[in-house]
Amino acid sequence: MDVIPSINCKDDACVLEKINVLKKFLEPGAFVHCDVTDGVFSQHITWGDPRAWAAIKSPFALEVHLMVEFPLEYADDWFAAGARRLIVHAETLSGGALHGLLEVADRHQGELMLSSRPETTNDEIHALIPRFAKFQVLAVAPGAAGQEFLPFALEKMRFLREMSPDATIEVDGGINPQTARLAKSAGADTVVSAHYLFDNADPKKAFEDLKNI
Repeated sequence: MDVIPSINCKDDACVLEKINVLKKFLEPGAFVHCDVTDGVFSQHITWGDPRAWAAIKSPFALEVHLMVEFPLEYADDWFAAGARRLIVHAETLSGGALHGLLEVADRHQGELMLSSRPETTNDEIHALIPRFAKFQVLAVAPGAAGQEFLPFALEKMRFLREMSPDATIEVDGGINPQTARLAKSAGADTVVSAHYLFDNADPKKAFEDLKNI
């Protein structure tokens, strides 16, 4: 299983602390995941400063999960700061937002991944699927780390795997060895971990336990 550590922080100090933990065992160039919320799309508010990220000079590749109402307003700054991939929500892609995001991603030679709220139905994302090669299934409500995995998210994983057999399918939220096994059996190939990894007494072992699933 591919495992991407998730940085869900309130300030620069927290981000630096987690990067320093990851430097002890994560290979340079491996992906890390950063949650960015705006207090509107999600009531939870996290750190989200692309200039500060660039100044950190992290050795890791970055994917940014934009849990925000207007992702196009954030995209250019995050790609410019070094993000390789942005995760955007189906619920925020009305009007010309998707076209604009695709243009920004193309200009920076970056990637877009499609996500959706747990309650957003398969029918509601169906038309967007052909526009993407990578998908995230959010298995908790957008926002805080440490929430419990929502089992009905497994159906969305199965649907996406059926619709797009060669796609990357990433699962975010409530991940531990048990839920990672369920996700894998439902068609996922990647899990994102924050609480299970960073709140573990041995983050390296926690990472390896997930990777070996």
